Amino acid sequence: MFKHVPWASSHEDGQSTEGKQQQEEEQSLTTSLNIDQRGDLTLLIASIMASIRKAIEMNFDANATLPSSPSNSRATEDEKILAASSDPATADVEKLDQEKKLREQRQKELSAPKLKELREEALRFIDQWRTHVIERIGSIVNSKEEASSQLHSAPANIPSHAATDKKLDPEPSAGSEAGADAALKEIFPPIDTPLSSLEEPTRILILHSTLLLLLSLEHYIAPSRVLLLYLTSSLHLPLSVLTADEEKVATGLLEAAKHMSGDSETQKKAEENKNSRKWKVGLASVAGAALIGITGGLAAPLVAAGVGSVMGGLGLGATAAAGYLGTVAGSTVIVGGLFGAYGGKMTGEMMDAYAKEVSDFAFLPVKDNPHPLSSKPSKDTSSQQEKEIKDPASDTSKHLSPTSDKAISDPSSRRLRVTIGISGWLTDSHDVTHPWRVLSGSSSEVFALRYELEALMNLGNSIQSMVSSAAWGYAKSEMIKHTIFAELSAALWPLALLKISRVVDNPFSIAKSRSDKAGELLADALINKAQGERPVTLVGYSLGARVIYSCLMGLARRKAFGLVESVVLIGAPCPSTTSDWRVMRSVVASRLVNVYSANDYVLGFLYRTSSIQYGVAGLQKIEGLAGVENMDVSESVSGHLRYRYLVGSILKKIGFEDIDLKAVEEEAAALKKMDEEDEIKSYAEKAKAQGKSIVTGADGKILFDKDGKPLMEKIWRPGGGKEGETDKTQETGKGEGESVAKGKDDKEGGDEEAERMEKEVQEKTQQGLLQGMAQRLHLK
Repeated sequence: MFKHVPWASSHEDGQSTEGKQQQEEEQSLTTSLNIDQRGDLTLLIASIMASIRKAIEMNFDANATLPSSPSNSRATEDEKILAASSDPATADVEKLDQEKKLREQRQKELSAPKLKELREEALRFIDQWRTHVIERIGSIVNSKEEASSQLHSAPANIPSHAATDKKLDPEPSAGSEAGADAALKEIFPPIDTPLSSLEEPTRILILHSTLLLLLSLEHYIAPSRVLLLYLTSSLHLPLSVLTADEEKVATGLLEAAKHMSGDSETQKKAEENKNSRKWKVGLASVAGAALIGITGGLAAPLVAAGVGSVMGGLGLGATAAAGYLGTVAGSTVIVGGLFGAYGGKMTGEMMDAYAKEVSDFAFLPVKDNPHPLSSKPSKDTSSQQEKEIKDPASDTSKHLSPTSDKAISDPSSRRLRVTIGISGWLTDSHDVTHPWRVLSGSSSEVFALRYELEALMNLGNSIQSMVSSAAWGYAKSEMIKHTIFAELSAALWPLALLKISRVVDNPFSIAKSRSDKAGELLADALINKAQGERPVTLVGYSLGARVIYSCLMGLARRKAFGLVESVVLIGAPCPSTTSDWRVMRSVVASRLVNVYSANDYVLGFLYRTSSIQYGVAGLQKIEGLAGVENMDVSESVSGHLRYRYLVGSILKKIGFEDIDLKAVEEEAAALKKMDEEDEIKSYAEKAKAQGKSIVTGADGKILFDKDGKPLMEKIWRPGGGKEGETDKTQETGKGEGESVAKGKDDKEGGDEEAERMEKEVQEKTQQGLLQGMAQRLHLK
């Protein structure tokens, strides 16, 4: 794949290694590009940044997504009608009136002081970044003055991404790499440039040099990554070239920093971090806070450690590479800050406030959890994930969950990007990390956020208990007669279901509240650069998506731009209002994706007591925002619990760039197994309702007929009862639920069924917590 990449080693044509090295040392932007091409480069960079700015403006544009909006917003109503049709007599006046009302509504919304301030701050941030970038690149390829003039003269008709609505196709899609490349062209449409016709090695050298120049700003924030994605697309390069370059640059910087010897100033800084309160709430492992070269400092420059040679091996001469990196090439403190080695400290008051309300908050490296979905992790795997755990309900010092030694000592595992996956409910403590194994970690460091284990496990077991009950089976057959929003708005939920609703209502309410607080803490961690100066991608399902919603709203409230690259919210129990998503979009530099299912009756039932007038993002598309992508998975998701096994398929379908296809296949196999088990349960419930029972063999396993259906036998009522009448001895446990499901208004029976289910949930939750703790303490 990379045979044409400049850094690919080769000794073809008998050329000596020394000759190759000499040739590489002569390579730079100024030697590889002529004056006109260097001007083309700065113009391309300026155009890309203009497109990025345009996306922010569109987010706050009342006319965005209105199909017949004329380019002149000051046009009269008559002019708008004429603009919409060459023949005014055939103009759709009713449609134009609707658009007018919608436009006025949006204008009123956007005139709110908070939104106006948010827009101004977002544009101010991006304009400052644009100025720094163009001046830095201009200082290398031509001049700051010339580059700055191009920044203001970039063409106005720049292509920009207009989010489209998609459906999850149950049929297998293209491979991960092919899907990511297709998404790259769609989401970051290429900008015309003469540079795209250059030889591939020269185009790759341009991309690599631009990456180093962006790093020389002493950060690699989300807009910088978006710039490189546009540049990759415009130079007609596959996405894998950029991700491979990012990987090699990260490894090169850390390898050089690892061998540096430090001075007293840096050792003092390291000691301060060691004793800070930040480490006491589990943030030592936040986004892989690399303790690389904690002995490094301002002493010897990285050039002396060989970083110039390392970067030169990527297509540039050592001197040019070191020059492009600027101050980054002279300080391991800056390199450490980039990767989170010296992440910002949490303030004491804020940490204490969150620690009282959000227990067991920590980031776990998914790479240290290689066990398959179908099996339990071994003691060795668990011990590698965590060295120490105590009662999460006690003091804050017991939240520590250190990163594995491998992540600290092995620079090859480090990346210039961070991805955080957040599970929304648990039935097992390993559900924290399992769903995120579908992220390969090839282009990003992948972490799972662990928080409020008991609350999320209680919720997961409650949902599972509810959907496996006979009451839910009966209720669902009634619910599908109406749309889910009819159920929500008219309170049409079946009485049988409402009688056992307390089983899930309280756990959902508690977990939802804790998720909101966890989102605020996550926002604070990102603002304090716990992940370093690297872009973060957030992916979550169910209440994990709620955590992200809370996090983004918190970031916007604090005007914290440039931290988040992309966001994927799956089955999100949060509002679907345009105003909320406009705010969220303002702090996301790249993609904001809403994955929803109109058939998720579990989410609808859970959310029924919330503010349904604001809609539910996990049940419907987001309207009126060009920067939000919607994916409809209604055909694949008939219940909330399925999301746990569809994360990989969904991410692959939307063109996510870091997918492990083998893990996706394992995920699909696990989903198939779950579906088969659910089908058997459903079949068994129907059999019981008909007065029959499932036949089991001597080993207790269910026997099946030739069609794969469980074998059944009749149950006769003792004393000569008729066939089909159920023995009272069978009406225990779920039998009470069956009487409720048949529509009998028996409050006592409903209460007893709810109590039985609640007890069962508590037992499962405590068992799961104890198993997880035992594994961490190596007691199993």
